[in-house]
Amino acid sequence: MIPSSAAFEDRRTAESRLAGLRILFVACFCVLAVGFWVLQVIQYQKYDEMATNNHLRTLPLRAPRGVLFDRNGKVLVENRESFTIDIVREHSANPHNLTDVVARLAAWTGTDEAHMQDIVNRRMREPAFRPIPVIEHATFEQVATVLAHKLELPEVLVQQVPTRSYPAGGVAAHLFGYVSEIQESQIGQSEYDGLQAGAMVGQAGLEKVYNALLMGTDGNRNVVVNSVGREIEELQKEDPVDGKRLKLTIDYDVQRALEEAFKTNGTAGAGVILDPNTGEILGLTSQPEYDPNDFANGIDRAKWTDLNTDALKPLQNRLIQGRYSPGSTFKIVMATAALSEGIITPDFKVYCPGSITLYGHTFHCDKHEGHGTLDLRHAIEQSCDVYFFKLGSMMNIDTIHEYAERMGLTGKTGIDLPSEAESLVPSTEWKLKTTGERWYPGETVSVAIGQGQVSVTPIALATMISDIANGGTVVTPHLVKSVYDGQSWQSLEAPQPKSIFPLKPDVLSAVRDGLWLAVNGSGTAFRAKMSGHDVAGKTGTAQVISAEGAKAAKAAGYNTKDNGWFVFYAPAEHPVISGVIFAEHGGFGATAAVPIARYVLETFFAEREGRPMPSVKSAPGGLLDIIVPPPAPKAKPAPAPQAALQPAAGAPAPVRQ
Repeated sequence: MIPSSAAFEDRRTAESRLAGLRILFVACFCVLAVGFWVLQVIQYQKYDEMATNNHLRTLPLRAPRGVLFDRNGKVLVENRESFTIDIVREHSANPHNLTDVVARLAAWTGTDEAHMQDIVNRRMREPAFRPIPVIEHATFEQVATVLAHKLELPEVLVQQVPTRSYPAGGVAAHLFGYVSEIQESQIGQSEYDGLQAGAMVGQAGLEKVYNALLMGTDGNRNVVVNSVGREIEELQKEDPVDGKRLKLTIDYDVQRALEEAFKTNGTAGAGVILDPNTGEILGLTSQPEYDPNDFANGIDRAKWTDLNTDALKPLQNRLIQGRYSPGSTFKIVMATAALSEGIITPDFKVYCPGSITLYGHTFHCDKHEGHGTLDLRHAIEQSCDVYFFKLGSMMNIDTIHEYAERMGLTGKTGIDLPSEAESLVPSTEWKLKTTGERWYPGETVSVAIGQGQVSVTPIALATMISDIANGGTVVTPHLVKSVYDGQSWQSLEAPQPKSIFPLKPDVLSAVRDGLWLAVNGSGTAFRAKMSGHDVAGKTGTAQVISAEGAKAAKAAGYNTKDNGWFVFYAPAEHPVISGVIFAEHGGFGATAAVPIARYVLETFFAEREGRPMPSVKSAPGGLLDIIVPPPAPKAKPAPAPQAALQPAAGAPAPVRQ
């Protein structure tokens, strides 16, 4: 049968379509072949290098340090997020010479090239895969610049990390301390066991003492990255564990008032406020201070140099590292020792004409016209030097040393802050060992008023006055109250007292009477007197140089003004607060130190009683003007409901007049 023309035409069309498909498939295979040839032959080296460079990278995840709270739960120190710019050597074409990378990175980010190169040089011995942080706390502009040049600098990595955030202005700087990168000399030490270069650790203050609790445990991310450092895949992640939260003994309002008073007064020095019964510190300061945020943000060389060369030594914690003559505050120790040993009674009287001659030398009282005849209580009240010069001539230096030791004025207090200095009250053994000479009775006379070779820290004087306040226990001052275990706050056991030596009731009564009179009578500490609360305390004024050397020192530009002291507790009957204020070169203790203490006490009791907080401003003569607002008016009681005005069942009805 002969096919029709229509069928023939359909066959031709089908064959044409099949031929077109064959041509299309052939063309596709040709394109694929050419593509494979280009990729595997022409671009073989490029893709072989990229495949070779795809590898694992371990990225550290820094653990946030533990948050610090005050005793009432107010956040004092926390963390914030910041950016770190790192260099990863294994991603560099020349991992042993990063000079060009450092130069370009420094130019683009506006940082010190020499400083950055120094960081890299110090870290060259570490594994090549470990990132080297060259810019801590980078700005958004620096981060944006680095990311914009990512393809040009595959060695550079930007990471987001938690950073310590302290109160602005250096509040409680010497209390908190600061953190910075672990030093090379610290690596391998037992307290930094397992830490390597780049770890952020506490270097001062509580940050250092409680570093093991605060720093937590770092985590990490294992990721696959390509040759330009771009992350391809995350294989594993281990989250960091936050550091422990600590609740401090600090009362923020007391801390604020203490620092505000010092700064308003413009006085360098130190102060500490504590509970005399437990040793819990409510506030402490050392002035001038530094700003811990400068370290958390990566302190630059210029600022570090300024801090170390500043004549006022802002890095020194005067409270625990400075040793000074205690002046007349030491008369408390003298009175306690003389009474306890039966050398005098509270009624023992001395006539003060303004001076006294002992061992062929004339010793002058601060009141040149003299105080007249005084017993012990009024000698403490008036801070009569002649009375205590006489007392010193009646006592042995070793007896004085013994009681100073019992009352916390020798050695260290044991406060949980680093680098505490030892207080010194001399003895015959000490002088012989130190100078090879014997002790002379005339030296005891100077010691009797807190001069001569007596040298104590302010924190030691705080424990001494607390010993008087609580009746004979030298408490160990401490700063941490409890630790958060993830579910609840666990109280820390308070440290044991340094010593317990109960004072005889008659001794304690006489000394306390004198301290009460010093504030509430006609004594030197009258500016500490408060309405509604009996304050007891003792001022002190200590020479920093002999009268003979003062002229030469002044000519050389040294500050020879006396140091001022005030030790105190309140209320006088059942003390709940005690402390010491040290005004360096503040002059007479009643002028500089007492008003600072008064403002802190006003704040403490206002907070305790729910009253409006006081305020302070500077006043002429270096004093402070303390404004104590009146108590808020009590709300009138609401009228009793009518039902309450009805007579009870069975009671006679009220008679209307």
